[in-house]
Amino acid sequence: MQEIWVYVECWEGGIEDVSLEVMGKAIGLAAENGMKCSAVVVGYGLEEYVEKLRRYELYRIYYVVDELLKTYDPSTFSKSLHQLVTAYQPAAILFGATYNGTDVAARLAVRTGAGMIAHVIALNIEKETGMLVGDVPGFGGKIVAACKCRPGALQIATVRHGIFNPPEKDEVPKAEVIHFTPQLQKTDTRTVLVDRKVEPRKEISRADRVVIAGMGTGGDLTPIRKLAEKIGAEVAVTRPLADMGAAPRDMQIGSTGYSLKSRLAIVAGASGATHFVSGIRDVKTVISINTDKDAPIFQFSDYCVEGDLFKIIPKLVEKL
Repeated sequence: MQEIWVYVECWEGGIEDVSLEVMGKAIGLAAENGMKCSAVVVGYGLEEYVEKLRRYELYRIYYVVDELLKTYDPSTFSKSLHQLVTAYQPAAILFGATYNGTDVAARLAVRTGAGMIAHVIALNIEKETGMLVGDVPGFGGKIVAACKCRPGALQIATVRHGIFNPPEKDEVPKAEVIHFTPQLQKTDTRTVLVDRKVEPRKEISRADRVVIAGMGTGGDLTPIRKLAEKIGAEVAVTRPLADMGAAPRDMQIGSTGYSLKSRLAIVAGASGATHFVSGIRDVKTVISINTDKDAPIFQFSDYCVEGDLFKIIPKLVEKL
């Protein structure tokens, strides 16, 4: 029986949230199409996380382990994955669209001659052909293209954060663990880790409340941060603000950033471009502030406030 694999990123801080999100979707796809879903973990000293993964509805967990895989190196990771794919021949491999996930997925695609669909926001399998179909936003989110890999080849896709829900855990571990030792040499390592600093950050796609700044702020996030602090919310931005360096990419909402599943999003000074609103479509309540009564964002909002955010937000903070 064919397998769908999910590449699960595990580090000192635990398992990447997006890996579990992708796993939740992959388990459903496998069940619907008479396939098996398995996880792949690459690294060294990750037995604790492998054991945690056994509690999910997985067929197997392929643990690719070697001391040379202790820290991420694209050369050793892609080479190890290539050897695993050659040995077990999965139908498809899904990756979270993290920096490292996208990196190793692209390198694996080159090594195997596989097709790759990048940064998908929806996944399905064609009943007639068994082909993986991934929806990919393009032209700044103005279109969504349904993409497929060529028939007969390994299929690879990277999936954006915050799109799918993680699976439920079982009480009893079930999945079989396959230990795989890749054939690596010290000369395969192209990167030497000199120093590493890990800073904790919240996964914005899972935030309960979010205050989002648009270009109407002019890059001044002071009122946005004050409001967020008052209501216990996270701060996020639209793509233009991230482009101009007003905030890091991991705060960007939209088709080229993160998608939200929040109970509340307050959107201040965003026009409502298509590529942005795709990131707030699953928010329960959207409140928008804009000086333009015809702003497209109002079409996607539950409450619309016409006015100057620099006057409204300070008053709101004062009342709170």
